[in-house]
Amino acid sequence: MGLSGLALAWRLAHGSLGAPAFVGEAIGTLALGVFVLLALGYLVKAAKHPEAVRAEFSHPVAGNFFGTIAISVLLLSAVIAPYGAAAAKVVWTLGALLTLGLGLVVVSRLLRGGTDSAHMVPAWIIPGVATLDIPVTGAQMPMAWAGEINLLAAGVGTVLALVLVLLTLIVKRPAHHAPLAPLMTPSLMILVAPFAVGFLAYTNLVGEVDRFAALLFYFALFMFVVVAPRVFRPGVPFSPGWWAISFPMAALANAALKYAQAQSTWPLWAIAELLLAGLSVALAVLTVRTLRITLDGRLLAG
Repeated sequence: MGLSGLALAWRLAHGSLGAPAFVGEAIGTLALGVFVLLALGYLVKAAKHPEAVRAEFSHPVAGNFFGTIAISVLLLSAVIAPYGAAAAKVVWTLGALLTLGLGLVVVSRLLRGGTDSAHMVPAWIIPGVATLDIPVTGAQMPMAWAGEINLLAAGVGTVLALVLVLLTLIVKRPAHHAPLAPLMTPSLMILVAPFAVGFLAYTNLVGEVDRFAALLFYFALFMFVVVAPRVFRPGVPFSPGWWAISFPMAALANAALKYAQAQSTWPLWAIAELLLAGLSVALAVLTVRTLRITLDGRLLAG
């Protein structure tokens, strides 16, 4: 997710800032390769340990991370679109079906009741953000039915991720319960994603950056300023969970570039460039540190 978002951000930077085109394409190739490796690994796990996969999907916290698969598929449809329109349509359609199906599961779980409020963590936003990613990546899809799917997804995603259904519960949880465990602290950055992705989805649907889009962008920026000091601080140990920061930061960088392009003022361009630079450095560090714990065996030690 984060690598695909970074690739798309560098593509925007190529068009608006004159950044080298090969940077975004190289990162996009890396994102596709990483997705294939992870998908193959999880398919092997599903074949050998189906009960573990079922347990993960049913878990009140871990089950929400299946939304990352759908988001990755949707983002990769945008990554590969310049190289194959037909393949992009197939991948996007698959991602849209997966995402809407997951949305049904999440809402059904909420209506079933009995969810412990201590389990209401930022990861619950992921399925809603996934639904908003359908219009983010599908606005240019040529199929006659794509426009209605985009509207359906925007409606579902708005309720799931932007309005009170999930966000209020997730904000309520840290206010009335113990803080998140240190290893889950990076997931706080997910709170930025609904507004940054909402900005991208809304502007794709209406075809312009209007005042409401500006409100979404500025609140996403505000949430980033609020959350970043709580995430990037001493005492939060490195783990693969740190990758939770990558997609929200990528969504915000893409939103900032798009908003700066629409408004064309130097402070907005400065913000966009700083966010893109910060995202690039963060993902470079995450990649190096993940490779390090993979090579020394700590990543798969469990």
